[in-house]
Amino acid sequence: MSTLRTWYTFKLPVRFTATRLISSAHSVSVNNILACAKIPKHFCAESERIQRHSKPGNMAESTESPAVMNGSSASVGPDYCEIIVVRHGETPWNVQGKIQGHLDVELNEVGREQAVSVAERLAKEFKISVIYSSDLKRALETAQTIANRCGGLKVIEDPELRERHLGDLQGLVFREAAKVCPIAYQAFLSRKTDQDIPGGGESLDQLYRRCTSALQRIARKHIGERIVVVTHGGVIRTLYQRACPNKKPEGKVLNTSINIFRLTEKNKWVLKTWGDVSHLNQTGFLKSGFGGDSTSG
Repeated sequence: MSTLRTWYTFKLPVRFTATRLISSAHSVSVNNILACAKIPKHFCAESERIQRHSKPGNMAESTESPAVMNGSSASVGPDYCEIIVVRHGETPWNVQGKIQGHLDVELNEVGREQAVSVAERLAKEFKISVIYSSDLKRALETAQTIANRCGGLKVIEDPELRERHLGDLQGLVFREAAKVCPIAYQAFLSRKTDQDIPGGGESLDQLYRRCTSALQRIARKHIGERIVVVTHGGVIRTLYQRACPNKKPEGKVLNTSINIFRLTEKNKWVLKTWGDVSHLNQTGFLKSGFGGDSTSG
């Protein structure tokens, strides 16, 4: 069994609902694409251990503070902003293996259940001051669900938090993309970080500049606070690259996963939690996690 399947099926056993549509072709396609990711392969620059969950509700061994380990509402330090970055809930296109990018796809019913699950957890475990969200429907609905559960918090829409624009590939089923748009597909697979995608698609460099500068801008407005940002898989993987430039993230960013970053005014980034989906033990999620990388948000 591959590392990805071990990470998401052995370490996070879940109940899959009758509506799950899981195709082995999705897993193969996404695994191939991860092999092409342009992320350096050494150890994380930060010495602090990244918090992971071995089972839903249980914590892996970690060096984190009690405030992070226990998910308490303890106050944040005065010299940084703690940002809980959440991927949006599942969409029909995630199930179908279609590339979303900037296309505005709504959540499906499972995605709405996932949004409620993560919202209830955040409301219970954290004291949050404000919520930022991509302006795409799948992220915005997830953010609004969190806001409602957290006492009616304000949701600030920010288009800079959108998924990577994938040009002519958007709207295609990934496994068919090479045949339908071979030039765009080859551009997408390119290891050149400055390679954009035909049809208005962004290069990896453009995505990196956009989403990292957006998160730093947001953090500077909320030093000493804990906030939530709801965004997309490709964006979250890029934020990981900024926090740990010498380490490749494990697996995919699953729908409504929790990823916690701490940012200071002086542009120091620390990753505290990565890929936590322990709140989904009752809702379930796609085994393939299609879209939790650069394919689709």
